[in-house]
Amino acid sequence: IFAKDVDEAREEIFQVLPMMDRSVRIIYFDGWGGFGASAVLRSIAKVLPSVRTAPELCFDRTIYIDCSEWKSGRAMQRLIAEELKLDHSVMSILDKQDEEDDFSGVDESSRDVIERVGQMIDQTLRGSKFMMIFLNGSDVEFDIGAFGPPFARFGDNMMIWTFKRRFLTMNHWCSEIADKLRYTHTLSCVHPMITERLTSSEFQAILREEAAAIVARSPCMLDIDPTMVADCCLYQLFLHCNFHTFQWVAHASNCWMCDGIIQGDRARDISIALHGKLNWERGAPLVNGVLRKFMKHTEPPFLILQDDDVYEEGPYRWISVTSRNTKLHGLQTIPAAASSFFLAFERSDYPIPLPHGLFEHSNNLGVLVLCCCAFSFAAPPFLKSHRLRFLGLDCCIDDQTGDGEDHTEWTSLYSLWVLHLSYTDWNEILSEEKMDLMTNIKELNIEGTRCWQYTADLQGRLPNLLRLRIIKPTCQWETSRDAGNSFMDKTRIEILDLSGNTEMEVVPTSLSKASGLRVLVLDGCDGVENIDGPGGLPSSIESFSFDGYGPAFEWTPSIELPFKHFCPPTTTETNNRDIKVSKISLAGCKQLKNLFLRGLPNLLELDLSGTAIKILDFETMVVQVPGLKRLFLIGCEHLRAINFPGKSDFERNLDLELLYIDTRPGAACHRSTIEENNSSQLQVNAIITDARLVRSLHSLIYYGMNSPRDVCFDIQVTSSPVSVGPVQSEAPCSDKIGHSEEESLNLQLVPAHRYSDVSSMIGDASLPMQAFPPPPMKLDRHVEIAEGSHFLESELDKYRGLGGLMDLYAESLHVHDVPVCAIVPPPFWGNKLRHFCVERCSKVDAVFQTSPDGLLELETLWVSHLLMARWICSKGYHCTGGTFRSLQHLHVRSCPSLQFVLPVWFPSFPSLKTLYIIHCSNLKHIFTLDNEHPEEIAVQGILFPKLTTIHLHDLPELQQICEFKMVAPAVKTIVIRRCWNLRHLLLVVGTDDIEIEKDVCLEVDAGHHPDRWTPRYKKKLPRVSVLR
Repeated sequence: IFAKDVDEAREEIFQVLPMMDRSVRIIYFDGWGGFGASAVLRSIAKVLPSVRTAPELCFDRTIYIDCSEWKSGRAMQRLIAEELKLDHSVMSILDKQDEEDDFSGVDESSRDVIERVGQMIDQTLRGSKFMMIFLNGSDVEFDIGAFGPPFARFGDNMMIWTFKRRFLTMNHWCSEIADKLRYTHTLSCVHPMITERLTSSEFQAILREEAAAIVARSPCMLDIDPTMVADCCLYQLFLHCNFHTFQWVAHASNCWMCDGIIQGDRARDISIALHGKLNWERGAPLVNGVLRKFMKHTEPPFLILQDDDVYEEGPYRWISVTSRNTKLHGLQTIPAAASSFFLAFERSDYPIPLPHGLFEHSNNLGVLVLCCCAFSFAAPPFLKSHRLRFLGLDCCIDDQTGDGEDHTEWTSLYSLWVLHLSYTDWNEILSEEKMDLMTNIKELNIEGTRCWQYTADLQGRLPNLLRLRIIKPTCQWETSRDAGNSFMDKTRIEILDLSGNTEMEVVPTSLSKASGLRVLVLDGCDGVENIDGPGGLPSSIESFSFDGYGPAFEWTPSIELPFKHFCPPTTTETNNRDIKVSKISLAGCKQLKNLFLRGLPNLLELDLSGTAIKILDFETMVVQVPGLKRLFLIGCEHLRAINFPGKSDFERNLDLELLYIDTRPGAACHRSTIEENNSSQLQVNAIITDARLVRSLHSLIYYGMNSPRDVCFDIQVTSSPVSVGPVQSEAPCSDKIGHSEEESLNLQLVPAHRYSDVSSMIGDASLPMQAFPPPPMKLDRHVEIAEGSHFLESELDKYRGLGGLMDLYAESLHVHDVPVCAIVPPPFWGNKLRHFCVERCSKVDAVFQTSPDGLLELETLWVSHLLMARWICSKGYHCTGGTFRSLQHLHVRSCPSLQFVLPVWFPSFPSLKTLYIIHCSNLKHIFTLDNEHPEEIAVQGILFPKLTTIHLHDLPELQQICEFKMVAPAVKTIVIRRCWNLRHLLLVVGTDDIEIEKDVCLEVDAGHHPDRWTPRYKKKLPRVSVLR
């Protein structure tokens, strides 16, 4: 293509498309060396629907997909669905999967397309002829068919696309692009000769179209003049092409305002919004050449002087000079029209004095940057510029030529908005007297001179300060003021960066008063021991960074943390630093979403309670903290995942001993109530409202269980405002010795009946029949599931989630007040489970269906108030005799639909000691034969060698305890009441203490000692009305 503007390029493409071979369906367009391609594609999308010049250009649909700000394949698929206006059900699928990926800890950039959504997109587009126009903000080409749109090599559908990353660029050749293409059928671009010969007006016209595209994709800027945005693009390009120093490019958003490009009440908001969307590729070779060729003829005109350039007078608005001497390429005076002036002397051994008269006519100057210059600090020549709003000085010194008597010139400081001093120790301008003049300053950056204690001198000054950076100090600052009170009046400050203040030991206590603070950066503050002041940090903080490897090489001007590629490398030198911080508490920072901690070997405790952290990643957010012992996440209602390091990194880089999580809204916990873990084991305490978060804990416990350390956990899945359930904590191991099992099974009375006085007529209500054993104690690895649990049923079936945690690791389990149909979906082994308690689960049909060799360690099975349960364990699916081999206590009450309790397919309950069954109105047998069982059971019966106590109460349909002979030689107590249909107790017993009601006609097989059986009868209920 030989076009010189966007419209011409579009029309040439329209002419070429009908002539292309039918096999060419996907076309890549590279524009003018990558420049202007998105503007051309946007123009095609606008015009194509009305084009009818050729059948090949007639499409039923034109689909414009702008993914310039690339997130993921999933996000692109969402844009396609939105463009096609698919119904709410499609968006629900995307939302649901995004939420699932959040809880699985999947990084947003790794989220792939959803096949079901792709099918819906395919169904919507199949049968229609469409043109898809795609701006690809990633670095790779995609098979677009995987997203849903149907493309066939010889079909009617077509796509034109381009790589549109977040920066503007211009390169000589597109060979690098061609090497990346795998699915594209042809590549189209403007001929390089045309690109190199673009005139100033042609370049700016294309730039304005690019600016219009930027405005169009930003809903908050739809009323912004694209010409102004184009000027911002040009200014940023000007910054890239002068000093090649990032710190000034980072000030682009400030310069747009200070230069006067962006004005008005919304200037700051617009500058911030534009900053993240405008950027030029560093080192794009053609940009520099084209720009230097016509820079004098742009509107506004600018000038870059370097090397052997010679100054020519002109009404330049932006000027950049790089010089070896004071001659400045022939520039003697800054033109009156200049609004931005950058000067850098190349000599690094000693700064060069500024030429006399340089600022004689600079009244219009809004931005001034000087590097390696010498001038009078007492009487700086540039203060004659009364519109000066941005002053940046780098490696400048005082030439001590001024007398400093004319103080009236300092009044120009009233207009200053940004002051940036880098390795320039200028005491005069930082004095209290001069600071009092800077009432309008919004940003103050001091690098390489004063330390954080200088903030004490700012107290009561700079009322409009929004950003403060005092970084990499080279000396201490002595002040008579208390630095701890520095921020008492800084309620508007948004960014505070104290990176590199290695001597700072405490964070100023008054920082909690900075109620507008959004970003706090403490990278390289080696001397700070605790970040946990009496007042804490302000709740407004959104981002926090503490990098033990030191300050970032380059900072970001927006409300963001430094980019990771700007962080210092992990070199040997930084590894030897003494970084003292042992505790970081960001508790109560309700807006905190972004966190970066790295290289903190002495960090013992991290408290993120009450923050808005969504995914806590130990591979990208909290890195190299090998000494971390305690992590608190109390009241973190937005928490969806914790990505712990892999197994090898876990053992090497994470030595966690206590993890405390509570995701209930507004949850709080006094630290005094949390027991310190003095052992080397990992203790996990978690109260979780959404069961999907257990996926993260499963990973942690898995890594811990497979390491030399022991792991204990107490996990509650509930949204109840208080810890619920009657389960009591088991005594520490050291306290268990000497306690009898009977003491741990102390009976609790059943709540008093409404007509307890009537019950007293048939016996003492306090007799053992009125008692029922309490729930079992929770053990060291405990899981509790209670009312208000979200996504419970689906997570019970997740092997790497709640279901797997219960199955593989839990020792005690308490489930209550949850509307699930199955508590432990099969297969369920539960080979570490010792205590199992389930109550008030109205929909449960069966508590569990065990797997082969399952429930080998189960000691206590406690079941209560299951209204619909027909059995505790269902028949079938059993093939070994190890199940229930450790069961000692079987306690069931108030299950009105229960038909039997357990099926039997093995010859013995070798450990069962107590059997309590009460208030089960439909129960016919407690133990029944399984579908498949050994034949000898029917003849020899089932052995209960340790069974000592049987309590049966209010079981009107009970016919037998077992369908077979029951051999229980150790029975000491049998209590039977209100079991009217119980006629035969197939029991071989060795007891003389059996209590039954007199109306119960019971036959008991007393084995070899029938004379020992002497039943003790209860009084009969009188046949009179006892109703009041």
